[in-house]
Amino acid sequence: MKVVLRPHHMISLAGYIVELRVPFRNLIVVNTSDEEVKLEVPVLTEDWIEDHRALGLDVTPVYDNDNFLAMYQKAKMQLEQSK
Repeated sequence: MKVVLRPHHMISLAGYIVELRVPFRNLIVVNTSDEEVKLEVPVLTEDWIEDHRALGLDVTPVYDNDNFLAMYQKAKMQLEQSK
């Protein structure tokens, strides 16, 4: 299945992660480009991060002890500055 990430938008992929196979519980994905990008979901392996970074996306894994809200707000601020 694929999810389309519009230009200059971001998404949290918590519901699309198979947590038994990867060490993170969420991913923050930011598209700073002028083109939409298709994301392959669900996230089954750690290789997903590198595969999607190769597409020009900013991908930030969120681990159990991380503050998701602070990380999301930081990514949003960086996205706004890149416009």
